[in-house]
Amino acid sequence: METGGPLVAMLNEKDALQFDLHSSDRIKIRQGRKLETVLLNITSSKLIPKNTIGLFEEVFKAMKFDPRVKVTITPARKPLSIEFIKKKLEGHRLTREEIHQIVWDIVHNKLDTTELAFFVAAAYSRSLDRQETIWLTQEMTAHGDILKPNAYPVMDKHCVGGVAGNRTTMIVVPIIAAAGLTIPKTSSRSITSPAGTADTMEVLANVCINLKKVTKTIKKTKGVIIWGGALNLAPADDKIIHVEKPLSIDAKSQLLASVIAKKASVSATHLLIDIPFGPGSKIPTARKANILKKDFMEITRTLGMKTHVMLTDGTQPIGHGIGPALEAKDVLYVLTNHEKAPNDLKRKSIKLAGKMLEMAKVTKNGQKMARELLTSGKAHKKMIEIIKAQGTRITDPEKIKLAQFSFDQRATKSGKIASISNDAISKIARIAGAPRDIAAGVYLYHHKNDKVKRNDIIYTIYAESKHRLKFAKEIAKAQHGITIR
Repeated sequence: METGGPLVAMLNEKDALQFDLHSSDRIKIRQGRKLETVLLNITSSKLIPKNTIGLFEEVFKAMKFDPRVKVTITPARKPLSIEFIKKKLEGHRLTREEIHQIVWDIVHNKLDTTELAFFVAAAYSRSLDRQETIWLTQEMTAHGDILKPNAYPVMDKHCVGGVAGNRTTMIVVPIIAAAGLTIPKTSSRSITSPAGTADTMEVLANVCINLKKVTKTIKKTKGVIIWGGALNLAPADDKIIHVEKPLSIDAKSQLLASVIAKKASVSATHLLIDIPFGPGSKIPTARKANILKKDFMEITRTLGMKTHVMLTDGTQPIGHGIGPALEAKDVLYVLTNHEKAPNDLKRKSIKLAGKMLEMAKVTKNGQKMARELLTSGKAHKKMIEIIKAQGTRITDPEKIKLAQFSFDQRATKSGKIASISNDAISKIARIAGAPRDIAAGVYLYHHKNDKVKRNDIIYTIYAESKHRLKFAKEIAKAQHGITIR
């Protein structure tokens, strides 16, 4: 049995009473020269007999204990980092050494889920200052592997999120790689959205590949689009994201550290940051977007990265598809210059890729070059190369299957679409099953300022079950999501 992270042992209640041990205490387990400190759970003697200790899989993997040989146990103190987490919860500034200890304990599974959640809560409610964020970034990078492409420049990009369907990475990467530049793109799975880039790319190719294969693929194709969690790159970040997910929170200091640590771990020299802002997005105002821009610029400068931050429109979803399969269709339609390609996704991808080409100094007119690489089919050819190198699943957008149950949401009146809520559309897609059900989600037929007539289809909801569809329809009715005037 696995815990999913923390190192845990189990004692029966009689042994625990004898040693005056309680659940969540720490104990040291020794077998010869092997020693490990673990979290303790107490159970009945029916599960764990007296004078026996139960070790979860993570402990066996960490220490390679021999189950036939006796072990000794002694009480142990709690990790030092718990005191530092309490310190931050009380609003005090952490030192570099304290942040080092917290990250070390996270990476080595010394904190249980509750303790890690308190660190996330502390950073969320008592935000880390810029220097603390720099230290957190450096420690997260140091406690993990470093990908070292034999190239210069090494390009990378990141979007802070909050906009449904904003799948520009899967178009930008093949454009940049087709220009002969190296771009090792590690992406995340969904935290609060209906799909992360890794979820969408996984429809087309394998995204869980080891460091050796990543290096080989980059050498061959110049680019990859993979799930960062499959590698040991800034592993503390993935553990923090796992805790953030149930509460749908994303503290600014951890967002900065998370993004920059991942970029540092792939040896990025040139970085483009996309910050969508506007009502209904993660960053609601231009003021907050500019503060975040300044933070990114200053922190990346300390790490020697050449960074450009673009503030973009985050007031509505981008593209037609919201959900892994639907977004993968959009991406392939754009790359193949298909008539079904969403123009807003195409325009934004060209804009971002163009700026990256200018940053790398391969051209003075980046958007022109990016458009040519896209319309000529070179970017699509490069994407097929990347997909094959990672492990092909599908390359034809028409063969991507959508969920079997669907519902058309129609306009209740004629007029112009005044607004589309990112939050509402994302929630509908998630209730429908995305991203867990890769074929579920929402397909948008219209965007802001489009004119519609009464009874026109505004969007279609796709779900894998009638129950999911029913819940999504109820949310759509309650949330509205689209305003027509």
